Order: sequence, then structure tokens, then C-alpha cells
Amino acid sequence: MTAVAHADPRHAPVLIEEVIDALAIAPDEIHVDGTFGAGGYTRAMIAAGARVIAFDRDPDAIAEGLALATENADRLTLVEERFSRLAEALDERDLGPVDGVTLDIGVSSMQLDRAERGFSFQADGPLDMRMEQAGQSAADFVNEADEAEIADVLHTYGEEPRARRVARAIVAARPIARTGELAAVVRRALGYKPHDKKDPATRTFQAIRIHLNREMGELEDGLVAAERVLRPGGRLAVVTFHSLEDRLVKRFLRQRSGGEPSGSRHRPEINDAPAPSFEAVAKPVRPSDAELDRNPRARSATLRVAHRTSASPWPLVQKGPAS
Repeated sequence: MTAVAHADPRHAPVLIEEVIDALAIAPDEIHVDGTFGAGGYTRAMIAAGARVIAFDRDPDAIAEGLALATENADRLTLVEERFSRLAEALDERDLGPVDGVTLDIGVSSMQLDRAERGFSFQADGPLDMRMEQAGQSAADFVNEADEAEIADVLHTYGEEPRARRVARAIVAARPIARTGELAAVVRRALGYKPHDKKDPATRTFQAIRIHLNREMGELEDGLVAAERVLRPGGRLAVVTFHSLEDRLVKRFLRQRSGGEPSGSRHRPEINDAPAPSFEAVAKPVRPSDAELDRNPRARSATLRVAHRTSASPWPLVQKGPAS
């Protein structure tokens, strides 16, 4: 397995050796890092000889990556954009097809560790959670949404079994402006005790973050975009951190490899399915015990890898004006 140095102490990239091995980078190949963050995967790709096009929707990540881009002017292009638009962004720059696409889904350690970004309740901060630092904040959502909508978000994206109880408590406690305030409301509603194994506020924070940042839709659109930009033989590596994400990736790859004929919002329900556009090449990979010792945040990570076939991308479903 490839030994990869972790150059940036702020962020230990999860499953980095396994990802780089799966990408099998040859010198001067073009690879997309769809989730630049603190640049851990990008650094490893450059060290392996790749030219990297790195995307991030967070302006802080792009700003802090400029020094790395300057140091590697002929090897790194930074793009402030959602990875769901990577196909359009590459087309606009006359780049592609590419040899690899890597997606590390969810919130970055850099975002979690900064209380002012409002992603975590480990340290009190403004209730924000916006990856792009624009649009509706978490405070806006919990203070303005009705009880039914809040409960639906908590149930759908947090898999919270007592979503209605939590939503009722949130509405009763409004206004809520701080991460510590929201966490306290959830704990009271669910009867949390300090010795409990998992803080129940985790599910609520996850759900609101996913909803605000459209993370599941971004992931689905990003997988379709990767299908469009990868050359035949190109490699796709996706690291997920909870079951909702992993199920979506698993379903996508099963469909695209010909293992599941059912439709999705990106393709019509048809009897004659298109030729497989991907070939899954390995079983899902989980972190080793050694990695978990180094980085407990890796405990829920799953890596799935697939190779692009020579088949055309699957047809997209035309979205209506409200989509």
C-alpha cells in the first residue's frame, strides 16, 4: 500500500492510502479532487504525479489553498464551485476527459473545528452550518421553519426516531442562535445523560447540515457529473461517512454497473437499460484499526471504487422549472 505523508496537521485525510492506491495515478494524469477542504487528497495526488483540478464550495478552503496552488502552479487548479457542477466547470475551461474523480463527502475537519462556522456543538458558536457561507443559515431554519418541516428534516437526514419530539422542543425554545443552545434543547427533549455513549444532538446537527447544504442532491448530481467527465478506464473513488450517503453511492454504482435496472430522477424508467457505464472493482473499504487509533473521526468512513467503462453516460431526466 502507498505510504502517504500527511503534510497538513489540521486535516488527516481519511483512507488516504487506500484512495491513492485505488486511483493508480500515472505521471501527468489529470485527476479531480471534488472536495478540496484542507488539501489532503490533493497533496497526495500531486505527490503521485497527477495534475489536479480541485473543487470546493467553501470560500475559506479556496482562499487557504492559494498558497498550495502557487507552489504547484503547473500541477493544481483551484475552482470555487460545487462538485455537482464539475462537468460544466471542466467544459468551461476546456478540460477533460479526466483520469480520476475523488469525492470525500460531508463536512470537513477544517469546518468542524472552527466554532464560528457553527457545524459542531463541541464548542459553542453561531448556528450557521453554511458551506458556501451564503443563503439560509441553520439559525434561520430552526427559527423560521414550522414544526412539521423540522421533524421531516430530522427524520429524513438524521434518522432521528423521535423527530417530532425534538421538533416540538425546538419550536418551543425559539429563538435559538447558538450551537450550544440547540444542542441543549435536543438533549433535554431526549433525556440525554452525560454517560450516554452518543450525544443525541449529533443526529439533529447532521440532519440540519445536510438539508441546508443540499448534500444528498449534491452527491447524486456529483456522481452523474463524474460519469460524464471520466475517460474510459478512469477511476472513481468516493468516501462517505454515514449510511444515507453510502446507500446512495452503492445504489448508483449498482445501477450503473448493470446490477439494478430500476430508475432514478436522473434517468427514465425503461426496460432496455443503457450499457453499464461503471464497473465496481473492489468491496467497500473501511478504516484499519491503526487509522482509527490515529483519527477517531474515520470510524464511520466507507470507500467505494469503480472504473469507468467505454459506454456512453446514461441519459438524464429533464428537470422541470421547479427542480
